[in-house]
Amino acid sequence: MLMILSPAKSLDMRAHQGVPVRTQPVFMQQAAELVEQLRRYSPDEIASLMHVSDKLAALNAERYASWEPESTLENAKQAVLAFTGDVYQGLDAPTLSEVQLAYLQEHVRILSGLYGILRPMDLMQPYRLEMGTKLPNAHGKDLYAFWGRRLSELLDEDLQRQVQPVLVNLASEEYEWWYSMVICKIIHLCGVRYTFKKIIEKIACIFLIVE
Repeated sequence: MLMILSPAKSLDMRAHQGVPVRTQPVFMQQAAELVEQLRRYSPDEIASLMHVSDKLAALNAERYASWEPESTLENAKQAVLAFTGDVYQGLDAPTLSEVQLAYLQEHVRILSGLYGILRPMDLMQPYRLEMGTKLPNAHGKDLYAFWGRRLSELLDEDLQRQVQPVLVNLASEEYEWWYSMVICKIIHLCGVRYTFKKIIEKIACIFLIVE
């Protein structure tokens, strides 16, 4: 089984000494291509592109300027430790054992506008780039066009290594277009999509669709 998560907007990039295992993202070359393009944008242009505040735009302009083509423990952190959104707070990866982290590495993938797909132990540098960003590039008008079928093809390879080739989509609606492409690509596998809808504060209703 392979579970798909969305990234989080909030990050904690402080050093964490308890998890020595680390890997490099598969699509570092493509990430570097996107960063090189984003470096040409001024903070004002980033604010307009991403619909963020001037403060966040300035922060991300600095992040792109300092981004390096190789991730190390000095400039990056394992993705599952760096993201601090609700899902990752609930997961509480810093408290997991090496065996549990190894299970996550094998069975969890995190979608990313910048990195494409991250494994939990992949070293990621701080960034903000949502998949829905309409960033014109050599492949088309947005990031969906940039990543194309590369993500589905990589997931297909990962799923072939699973004992039970079931894809469980826990990502947000922002990735629905991409998810549809994956299911079209690997229709011989079982896919499960969860849709979370808020009905009252702090309570969610879960709809399960098996395809």
